[in-house]
Amino acid sequence: MIDIKLLRSDKKIFYDSCIARGFDIKILDKFFELDEKWRENLKALNNLKHDKNNITAEIAKKVKNNGDIADLRGKVASINNNINKLSDEQKTIEDERDKIIRLIPNLLDKNAPVCSGDENSQFIRYCGMARVYKDDLEYFKKNSGNSSDYEILDEKPGGHLELLNEYNLADIERAGKIAGSRFYFLKNRLFKLELALINYAVDFLSQRNFTVMEPPFMINYSSMSGATDIETFKESLYKIEGDDLYLIATAEHPLVSMLSNEILNMDELPIRVSGVSPCFRREAGAHGKDTKGIFRVHQFNKIEQFVFCKPEDSWDYFDELVKNAEDIYKSLEIPYRIVNICSEDLGSLAARKYDIEAWYPSQGKFREIVSASNDTDYQARSLNIKYRTKDGNKFVNTLNSTAVATERILVAILENYQRENYIEIPKVLVPYTGFDKIERED
Repeated sequence: MIDIKLLRSDKKIFYDSCIARGFDIKILDKFFELDEKWRENLKALNNLKHDKNNITAEIAKKVKNNGDIADLRGKVASINNNINKLSDEQKTIEDERDKIIRLIPNLLDKNAPVCSGDENSQFIRYCGMARVYKDDLEYFKKNSGNSSDYEILDEKPGGHLELLNEYNLADIERAGKIAGSRFYFLKNRLFKLELALINYAVDFLSQRNFTVMEPPFMINYSSMSGATDIETFKESLYKIEGDDLYLIATAEHPLVSMLSNEILNMDELPIRVSGVSPCFRREAGAHGKDTKGIFRVHQFNKIEQFVFCKPEDSWDYFDELVKNAEDIYKSLEIPYRIVNICSEDLGSLAARKYDIEAWYPSQGKFREIVSASNDTDYQARSLNIKYRTKDGNKFVNTLNSTAVATERILVAILENYQRENYIEIPKVLVPYTGFDKIERED
């Protein structure tokens, strides 16, 4: 939620921000229309209360002098009636205005590129040695900053669905029979590889001062609506019928909500937490995209990074979260690039967002595996999370980033580590798997 005082004092920056994000500025017009009416009513209410106080004082004098107060009592009754009517109207205006406030997006950071579309996101850097099919070389160079760190492949590598079947690593058909599309059974060494990824990421973040935890997999409406723009993304969430509960779409939502309505001491900040959980997404609006395999699914496991900090430190922690994710993929030796996401693709919460995109050789594309966002004080205002200072309580800043979304990384490993007769295991994961390759007989 945005800062209402700032909105009232500096309208232009919010109009500029909404325009850059591609948001309809009518939402701001509606806020100011309601706010003006609210201010007029407030002034009228104060005047009525002032008149009532004066008449009440006059009644007291007349009662003391045995004067006639019938007319004055009639005036008080009339004023009370007007106060009640105006108070009811004011409550209706406040409720509608509060709904509007929650729909106004966060202020865009000055370093977020003003544009739309994945293809226009700002390239930051590339890292790794990619295996590139010859026909995909032009795309790779264009999207990797013209990197020369690649190996040319004369034959197109096998796709992950082909590899899942060839090495007997998943059963998607039977999962579809019992749960529908975009579900899967992971099997054999691929399941063990997923557990290895999770344990590796947990150890990695533990060594970087994160408290690692397993959050609740369901949260209530007030927590979900404070953590995200629930009205916009309701279609992507799974609601528990008959209960005030939603299945979480990411560990970010329970992690940030756990400190709602709390006031922290300054010396408690920063708070670094990491959530390990399944994530449940209906993938509304993704019809026809990645329908086969395990890249885009309704249920997947993810390790999330999250930071609560002071506002003046938030961009330093943004860089820290991005570096943590980068270091994981460097250690896994998965080629990747980082992009600064277009303003129109940020959603409501993030002031700026970086995506890390892994190289997928069989697809011949960079695909998103990490999103790192600085939500500044937007979430904290919605959830009322503050910290004490000598100048009074202030809202914290919140930041989040994927560490590992396991299914997408499993696909990246299968595609990047496929060899002629086996799939190699990244060296850093071998101590966690107990094996260094996946062979057909596995």
